[in-house]
Parts: sequence; structure tokens; C-alpha cells
Amino acid sequence: MGLTLNSVRLGGPFLLRTVDPPLSACEDKTVREIRRIGKRIAIGLESDLWLVLHLMIAGRLHWTKPNAKLPGKRGLASFDFDTGSILLTEAGTQRRASLHVVAGESGLRSVDPGGLEVLGVEPSAFARTLRSRNHTLKRALTDPRLFSGIGNAYSDEILHHAGLSPIVWTERLTDTQVEKLYRSIQEVLGQWVGRLQYERAGKFPEKVTAFRPEMAVHGKYKQPCPVCGTKVQRIRYASNETNYCPTCQTGGKLLADRALSRLLGSDWPRTLEELESKLSGSPG
Repeated sequence: MGLTLNSVRLGGPFLLRTVDPPLSACEDKTVREIRRIGKRIAIGLESDLWLVLHLMIAGRLHWTKPNAKLPGKRGLASFDFDTGSILLTEAGTQRRASLHVVAGESGLRSVDPGGLEVLGVEPSAFARTLRSRNHTLKRALTDPRLFSGIGNAYSDEILHHAGLSPIVWTERLTDTQVEKLYRSIQEVLGQWVGRLQYERAGKFPEKVTAFRPEMAVHGKYKQPCPVCGTKVQRIRYASNETNYCPTCQTGGKLLADRALSRLLGSDWPRTLEELESKLSGSPG
């Protein structure tokens, strides 16, 4: 905070998703505040302007020397200050990261999906939100309109901690299961927030990743579950996957494996919505 944003350089036309206010209005403005809006990073500037970044899966931020050159095809933007530049890069070719320029609290609300902030929320409010729509549990936890900022990786860790299947329907959960899920969210996310804050203390968060060696199941396909030793399994869809332990979470039942996904080919669900449709037997 307190630094002046001298300029914003874009590496291509696809990152910026808004035209009013113009990006140029943010130049020569002092940074006043930084917020999290769901999984977005909001940088508040003078004149009540906000730069709102969504890194998606492959986006990364890097602190480097002032006015550093954008790194080839991976470089999406540079936010230039007197003391250094923040480079935004994205691996792959999909270009899913986004930048919005908005004005005031109303502008921030326009990019906020509205999900419930889960850390410290009352159990009754959590239960009402969870049961407000009938989804599979994995989809409910990762729906930003229901819950803010949980995401794919931490939903796997939460469900494993709670001993719940990712495809159980929310309307079928007992009060005991909902209470257990609530406690797991508070414990798992609380532990990870503390761990990451400790690791990043005084340093720019360069190596942000959803795959951490300390995780129990996420990214641990075919590795032993730390609780029971069963090999972790997965459901794959598009660029995401759900990891789970059959023994701890599904009563020994395999929900899907790589061979099944390959066999079904294009019929295998690409999104959580399609997966739900197949599980319910509806045409989608």
C-alpha cells in the first residue's frame, strides 16, 4: 500500500474485460487498499478505482525489477511501480485470466458472485446456504454463488477431512453430516490460511499452486491416503479433477477412474454440471 501505479502494460487484447472506466484512468494513482472478492484480487486506487484480477487456474503474479519486459507468450500484463513491476503470466494457451476496471463499491459488487464467506460464519447460516440448492457436494462447495473462494483443491481436502463423498446430494445430508462438514471447513481452511501466511511472511507470494505436498488427497492420484493407505482416486472433467479416498469417503466405491474416462471419451462429463446431469439421469 502507498505505492503509485505508474502504468499498466498489456500483453494482448484478451485480458481486459471492461472499457469503462478506461485502464488509463488507473495510471499515476496511489494504491490504497487490497481486498479479496471470492477468488479475485481487488486493488483499490485513488479516485475510488479498482483493478480486479482473476488468476483462474494457471495465472501467476511475479515481483520483478521496474519496467521488466513481458515474458513472451506467457506474459499478460505488467503493473509498473517505481520500485518494481508485478508481472501477470499464464501457462498454456486458454487465456482464462481476467482483469476488470471498476469504480466504487457498486463496481465491486458487479464482479462479486455473492458467495458466503465461510471462515467464522455461523453454523446455521452455513447450513441454510448449503441446502439452498440441491447439488452434489463438490459442486456446492465450489459454486462461487454459494460459497466464496473455496475452489477445487481445498474442496477436495475439506471433503476428505469430513469423510464425505464428493457426489452426495446436498438434500440427502443429515444434520450431523452438515455439522461435520462445517467443522472441517473451519479446521482445514483455518490451518491452510495460517500455514500460507507463515510461509509468505514478508515475501511476495511467487510460488502459488493448488498442488501442495502437504495435502491429503488433492493432486495425489494413486498415492496412499494418509489416513487409511488406500490409493487416492479421481474424477476428471475438462482441466479439473476431483480427488478422493474410496475407503474414507465413498464406502469403498470407485466413482470413476482414468480408464473409464478414456472409454467414455466425449461422453464423459466436462463440467460438474454435466456430471450432476449424468448422476441424476436427466438430459441436462
